[in-house]
Amino acid sequence: MLSIFKHFKRRDWLLLFACVALIICEVWLELTMPDYTASLSSSVSVGTIDMDAVWHNGLMMLLCALGSGACALCGGLCSALIAANISRTLASRLFEAVTSFSDEQMNTFGTASLITRTTNDVVQVQMLVAMGTQLVIKAPITAAWAIGKISSKSPEWTLSTLVTVCIILAVVAVLTILCLPRFRRIQKLTDELNRVTRENISGVRVVRAFNAEAFQEEKFGKVNEAVTRNNLFTSRTMGLMFPTLTLCLNGLTLAIYWIGAVLINQAPLLEKAVLMGEMIAFVQYAIHVVMSFVMLVVIFVLLPRTIVSARRINEVLTTKLTVVFPGESAGLPPVESDRGRVEFRNVSFAYSSGGGNCLENLSFTIEPGQTFAIIGATGSGKTTLINLIPRFYDPTCGQILIGGRPLESLTRKEIRTSVSIAPQKAVLFKGTVKSNVTYGSDAEVRDDDPALKKALDIAHAEFVDGLPGGVNAPVAQGGMNLSGGQKQRLSIARAVYKDSDIVIFDDTFSALDYRTDKLVRQALKKELQGRTVIIVAQRIGTIRNADRILVLDGGRIAGTGRHEELLKSCPVYREIALSQLSEEEL
Repeated sequence: MLSIFKHFKRRDWLLLFACVALIICEVWLELTMPDYTASLSSSVSVGTIDMDAVWHNGLMMLLCALGSGACALCGGLCSALIAANISRTLASRLFEAVTSFSDEQMNTFGTASLITRTTNDVVQVQMLVAMGTQLVIKAPITAAWAIGKISSKSPEWTLSTLVTVCIILAVVAVLTILCLPRFRRIQKLTDELNRVTRENISGVRVVRAFNAEAFQEEKFGKVNEAVTRNNLFTSRTMGLMFPTLTLCLNGLTLAIYWIGAVLINQAPLLEKAVLMGEMIAFVQYAIHVVMSFVMLVVIFVLLPRTIVSARRINEVLTTKLTVVFPGESAGLPPVESDRGRVEFRNVSFAYSSGGGNCLENLSFTIEPGQTFAIIGATGSGKTTLINLIPRFYDPTCGQILIGGRPLESLTRKEIRTSVSIAPQKAVLFKGTVKSNVTYGSDAEVRDDDPALKKALDIAHAEFVDGLPGGVNAPVAQGGMNLSGGQKQRLSIARAVYKDSDIVIFDDTFSALDYRTDKLVRQALKKELQGRTVIIVAQRIGTIRNADRILVLDGGRIAGTGRHEELLKSCPVYREIALSQLSEEEL
């Protein structure tokens, strides 16, 4: 939890110091009031009422109350600003850390867990900071100051107060120990609840198609029931604190009056009035002591869950990146003639959670301006191979070079500028057609931009002209208002618009009909001359005209060459080809 303070900025520390100063002033004014109460009570108890003393003491009590209220208001504003600032800082740093994770690290944490950590866990920390900067600072100061004032009074009163405080601390300690494991479990169950909810919403069409609503409801119900049981246990357990505190507070007040009655009864006549005033002041001091621990109890209610949240946040922020890019000044620019050149040297790759290598000892070279195709059975490692080029993963062993330079020597900007990719699953963002096609462009793009029109023409996205607003037509989150083929064509247009040296199409043509597939490939061959085009496909018709074809089988290279050569020399390729086309068509 203390590690959260390292994310405080200079402005937050200044606000914290101001908050501490205001709280000290507030406590001083609150604890000064009982002195005037005692003076007023003593003068009244004597039997002769001095109105000057009444007005003086009353006015000072009013000024103390107003000053204390003003300090509390300003201190609350400072703590709210601190909480808002730390929430923004943590959310920003979490988002920055997550966007820097490799695909492997994303899979390790899980999408649902990362969402919970960025939202729910940050809110837990914000709540504690908002209340803690007030209560955690104020409670010890008030308790220490008030105990210092009452220690000079009757030892019987002091002892009764200390006994009450010990009872409160014991109850708080026991209840916290009981609840802390449950709070850890609640956060994990919240991750699971988010995962099930996200899975159900994103796959709602499949759920309905297979009439599995009851099954999904049962799955959600189990997790929801577990969250409910744990929350009920912690709420009921923590709920015992406040009745205990009320009982202790009332018991302490009763003990003080009972002890006071005995002391006053035994005191000489002249001291009775003084003891009466001291007893009334002591009650107020004792209430301040107990209320200080009540404030700490409020923190202890929030603290266990916040500790768990803080640890989960720190897990993300302290995770070392598995894919580290050098500084922006690293390396030399690629040789002009080698731009678009991709070379694999004895590359192998294994997922950390897997049992063996997905790719085994791959060595090949893609020349600049070449159309290079990759084909293989499902699970042969085609997409895994493609993900190594933009460095979504690092190879387990071997080396990958782009433009004649090792991939690990290139900066993030150099790699992202050199490589453009249309992924296997078309991903669109909420916005417009234009914002999705020009995604990642820093400059403002006009509606009639030639590069935008060219990219849409190459992708044969003629449907855009028929949309209301054309290139400014709205696109829903995930492209839910577009068909699969339309989303895929916009994904192709986005990859083309980026104008990179290397353009990768990862099974991008699978959602297109054969005619559109052919037209898009013809446009790519004509318009992307000089650029390296890498195509992953399942259809023989999509790749048969490629300059070179790589055949994968079980993560190994089964063959490489042109279509005609592979039909004769590679049994795996011939088997795939004959499963789609007849001998005559081939």
